Amino acid sequence: MVLLVSAFAKAQSEQLARNYADQGEYQKAIISYKKALVKQRGNSVLLAGLIKSYQQLEQYNKAEEVISQNLKTTRDKGFLLVELGYNHQLQAQDSIARSYYDQVIEGVAQGTMNPYRAARTLQQHSLLEEAVRTYEVGMESNPNSNFNIQLAKLYGELGEVQKMFDAYLNLINRSGKYVQVAQRNFSIYINDDPLNDANIIFRKTLLKRLQSEQNVLYNDLLSWLFIQQKQYNKAFAQEKAIYRRTDGRYEGLENLADIAIEEGELEDAREILLFLKENIANEDVKLEAEQKLIKIDIASASTVDAQEAIKNRYEAILDEYGQTPFTIPLQIDYAHYLAFNMEQPDAAITYLKKSLKSPLRRFDEARLKMELADVLVLKEKFNQALIYYSQIQNKIKNNVISQEARFKVAQTSYYKADFDWAEAQLNVLKAGATQLIANDALELLLVIRDNSMDDSLQTALKKYATASLRAYQNKTEEAITLYDDILEVHKGEKIEDEALLSQAKLLEAKKDFKKAEKNYLTIIEYYSDGVLADDAYYRLARLYEGPLNEPEKAKNNYERIIFDLADSIYYVEAQKRFRNLRGDAIN
Repeated sequence: MVLLVSAFAKAQSEQLARNYADQGEYQKAIISYKKALVKQRGNSVLLAGLIKSYQQLEQYNKAEEVISQNLKTTRDKGFLLVELGYNHQLQAQDSIARSYYDQVIEGVAQGTMNPYRAARTLQQHSLLEEAVRTYEVGMESNPNSNFNIQLAKLYGELGEVQKMFDAYLNLINRSGKYVQVAQRNFSIYINDDPLNDANIIFRKTLLKRLQSEQNVLYNDLLSWLFIQQKQYNKAFAQEKAIYRRTDGRYEGLENLADIAIEEGELEDAREILLFLKENIANEDVKLEAEQKLIKIDIASASTVDAQEAIKNRYEAILDEYGQTPFTIPLQIDYAHYLAFNMEQPDAAITYLKKSLKSPLRRFDEARLKMELADVLVLKEKFNQALIYYSQIQNKIKNNVISQEARFKVAQTSYYKADFDWAEAQLNVLKAGATQLIANDALELLLVIRDNSMDDSLQTALKKYATASLRAYQNKTEEAITLYDDILEVHKGEKIEDEALLSQAKLLEAKKDFKKAEKNYLTIIEYYSDGVLADDAYYRLARLYEGPLNEPEKAKNNYERIIFDLADSIYYVEAQKRFRNLRGDAIN
């Protein structure tokens, strides 16, 4: 108990001194530091605080006196010699200061001074080059020491990118646990431009190391670099090398295929998936690769014959593997394709009901019922769909699947214009669901609330819900026409910006980019202070950056998010894309 009271008193005394210093009351800070040092003689943190307080009052002689007194009794003199040198530097006595810094580095070389404490003190005084030299000499004099992480950060701050990369590579060579730390720091300097100086230096560094040591780590990092540069074919070459050198490690290939699909690079994804399908013995991997290959082909299947061929592929695989728990995801994909792509919802319903008759684990049963309910919504059999969604909620509680089912209950109620029940479900979800579902719930909740307040009949909201349903049913032209009607009949009402945004997304999907641009510009002109302004700026910027190829306009729109909408969910991505378009140099 006495020890606890003593420790608390020491901490309180030290905190008091710091508080005085932070408030600029250095004379009071000096008194508190001196008092604390009586009980904690030689405490380096307290000493540094006392010295700094004297320096802030330009009482350099008193600061030197404190340093000199402690040098007589301190075994590790390095950090105090740094403080002494810095005290002279503050008095513009640079040559004297330099002599003390050199003395410290010499002491580190001889092993008489702690390199870490000395270098940290140098860093605190922004003497970065001296800190680097101290760490380097420390590692030279003691090969077992490892200051690579400290050196890497300092090299980065000094703009010595080559040395920074080498330091991090040395670090992760010693321990793979630092890979993610290194990549986070690499991301500060590396962007998606292969001609960016840092990208070139990093690539050459890795290739040079691969020539002298066949370490798969360098292939991993090259793959990561090429992914940042969106060069998925080059990343694929590295992942194949990893697969061969590690006796079949394929997880990187799976991740790369998913990234390529997400980025819309479907041909690159196809090549990777074909490699997985043809080379991996694991049946799960083969089946998943085949599923993804079919989905890629669906995107370009525009003729009846092409659609029929995909249907036949699904059926052939299901015949080969059977209707087992192993093929549940494939069964769901097949039913979804029948309903939403081939416009055969009745066949999909029949198939799903048959699948549900098999012995099933409860999560598999839930997934099949979710798809069945989705198809019933497609057919506007809302009450039947709600029964299945509710069954999922009751069978699987406190899980993402049950949250998703609750959201779909709300969405289905919204489609059928039962806005009160939809609102009740959304109120539960907005606070207690996963972030993605909570965001979707809040978005739909705001649509319902904003457009119910001034219109007791909810006329515009009903039209908007119907348009949303048509979009869900892939009846794109009908949905666009309904949005046109809302924009004409309910011009100036709260629903207008929602209709403009939803219609613009459909226009983009149709590749009608100029009309989509017009919608976004209208939102920005008339609703710049509304909740959808950041969506409009961001989506417009992406249009200009991509299909409309007007990079200056893209920069301007990203800039509006950065400077005017800092709380937007697009803020970080807007910053990143703005910097890439501006061609920022190495930090």
